[in-house]
Amino acid sequence: MAHAKTSYVCLPRWVSHFLNINGVSSFLWAEDTTNRLTFEPGVPDCRWGTPPDELLETMHHSGFQFWSEVSETATDLSAPAAFALAEHLTGVRLTPGLLQETTFICGSAEIR
Repeated sequence: MAHAKTSYVCLPRWVSHFLNINGVSSFLWAEDTTNRLTFEPGVPDCRWGTPPDELLETMHHSGFQFWSEVSETATDLSAPAAFALAEHLTGVRLTPGLLQETTFICGSAEIR
């Protein structure tokens, strides 16, 4: 009796949240080389991807403040909201302990 061979394909998922000392930030979610969602967390109204509004409800629940919701006294919650959205997409909660105890491998490439 022959056994059927099962093959699994794991499509790569990339989720990135970037924030530098100058306040420049970005969020990227890509699946299998397709940009699913890209935006600046402080300005979630301006987003692009395929399709850019797929996670709109989740973005609201994560704490992003859209132009129609922002007041003069609103606290900027874009960084915590970006981490919450990344957790939703990956299932991984980033904690201070996880960041302190993890070994990171970094590299650089020359720009021509």
